[in-house]
Amino acid sequence: MAITTFPTIDKCSSNGRENHTVVADMDGTLLRGRSSFPYFALIAFEVGGILRLLFLLLVSPLAGILYYFVSESAGIQVLIFTTFAGVRVSEIESVARAVLPKFYSSDIHPESWRVLSACEKRYILTANPRIMVEAFCKDFLGFDTVLGTEIATYKGKATGFVSPPGVLVAEKKADALKKAFGDVQPEIGLGDRHTDMPFMALCKEGYMVPPNPKVEAVTREKLPKPIVFHDGRLVQKPTPLMALLTILWLPIGFFLACLRIAAGSLLPMPVVYYAFWALGVRVTVKGTPPPPAKKSTGQSGVLFICSHRTLLDPIFLSTALGRPIPAVTYSVSRLSEFISPIKTVRLNRDRAKDAAMIKKLLEEGDLAICPEGTTCREPFLLRFSALFAELTDELVPVAMVNKMSMFHGTTARGWKGMDPFYFFMNPSPEYEVTFLNKLPAELTCGAGKSSHEVANYIQRAIAASLSYDITSFTRKDKYRALAGNDGSVVEKPVLQPNKVMGC
Repeated sequence: MAITTFPTIDKCSSNGRENHTVVADMDGTLLRGRSSFPYFALIAFEVGGILRLLFLLLVSPLAGILYYFVSESAGIQVLIFTTFAGVRVSEIESVARAVLPKFYSSDIHPESWRVLSACEKRYILTANPRIMVEAFCKDFLGFDTVLGTEIATYKGKATGFVSPPGVLVAEKKADALKKAFGDVQPEIGLGDRHTDMPFMALCKEGYMVPPNPKVEAVTREKLPKPIVFHDGRLVQKPTPLMALLTILWLPIGFFLACLRIAAGSLLPMPVVYYAFWALGVRVTVKGTPPPPAKKSTGQSGVLFICSHRTLLDPIFLSTALGRPIPAVTYSVSRLSEFISPIKTVRLNRDRAKDAAMIKKLLEEGDLAICPEGTTCREPFLLRFSALFAELTDELVPVAMVNKMSMFHGTTARGWKGMDPFYFFMNPSPEYEVTFLNKLPAELTCGAGKSSHEVANYIQRAIAASLSYDITSFTRKDKYRALAGNDGSVVEKPVLQPNKVMGC
């Protein structure tokens, strides 16, 4: 059957498809990219670190030779074995839910999505492991069913092999379609290569998606659900070249990160700004910061209300001001506390205790707080906790923006102690600190405004300055989406001396 048997996707009308069913391939059809290597590489790095990513990169030439010259099935099986062997199924599911959607959503083919979004029922039929693609397709694009390769497991871990009938390519895709639909014919079948033709022939209409690397991906606004939260350390999609550069840069970047952290921790704060610039860390300051509070006059400290991008926000605030500003935090690792050049104070999540502590700190001088309670990587602001507005009328909103080219400096699933290291491992990370006008007295709680009104006003002011969208999401929403918990840090119980074994 020649490839010209099926017309191209641009010939498919999307009108009058409200009651139709569409079945589409994944790589090269739903997605612009025809290679699944970057998504296997993302899982390899997240579940096995740099060594598993290196192993995957080393075997990728073998996978390519098998894929193009022997069989697609054999090439894909090599990628599956290298990526999944010995990994807990729960870890794979976690990465598929928290990491992959961000990268998948940035590569949606516009012509395919035009047809898919017009149909009532959507099915994905892919050679990729179902466990990789199901969370994204169902949760973010509204697909009804995902038919993909099933990985073999043993005692909760992936063996690296696949379950019968094996990798879904060619006739096996057609068999999977027959099993799912029986004698019913789907209206539309979308594919991009000759091995998709068997399942496309079972549909009433079939359309080919020709390779076109210049086509622009569907924009975020046109997708049914925005990606507000995502996890993972890698900023860019790890193509083979990008994966190689990441592996080669990692030891250099770690040394550079240690040097930058040492400079920030050991040098006097007035010179940290210049030290960062000398070490490739760009800090841009906008707006007019207020002068430091004077204890001699009994002046209360200013409370800086910062948007939250990484745990380094208060440090770069202090860098911009040229003086250390203590910060109250919800949770931070012991390592981060140890290397921090500023005083950090943990909140207890007890409203009365936290209020008393913040008031005491403000009597000593200026203070920084991030009322979102957790970081957000995308251009959104989470809901602001209103507690800060009840404690002082000296409020200065601060808009924080950062740029990273290789590694993310935040995590929900991993160890937070590595967050500052990953941020400073970027070749040239950037931070932009914008001081907005101090909140007018008539808009504070002292003038009769409620704490929620004040918090919402500041949230809107910061969002407007950054051109961000406002959300009502909270810390719990983020951790439920990315880590499957509510983000609470459970403290270990302190045992009384007479309760300790041996006493």
